[in-house]
Amino acid sequence: MNPNSADFYNRVYKVVAQIPEGKVTNYGAIAKYLGVESGARMVGYALNNYLSGKLEFPIPAHRVVNRLGYLTGRAYFDGDTMRERLQQEKIVFIDEYQVDMKLHFWDPQVELSES
Repeated sequence: MNPNSADFYNRVYKVVAQIPEGKVTNYGAIAKYLGVESGARMVGYALNNYLSGKLEFPIPAHRVVNRLGYLTGRAYFDGDTMRERLQQEKIVFIDEYQVDMKLHFWDPQVELSES
């Protein structure tokens, strides 16, 4: 799979769309689920493309953080919107911009695996 393709981006959006309220995942977990083990950066590019306003359907992109739980994507949201949305979902922070991954991590590899 070419991680630069529109198909890859759409697959990223489909995974992100399934992250439940009150949970977060990270770029690497999405990439691993999609079979692109070292594609965390490509997942970030896909979300950047989404947040730049080029797509019309809503996905909870605010629920994707880096592997340590930091809100590295917050620059793509107005003001402190990313943090505010997560707080509204009762996400616990261990630092101003770091989510408690032990409490809130959602692993697409586990949650979306075919049974």
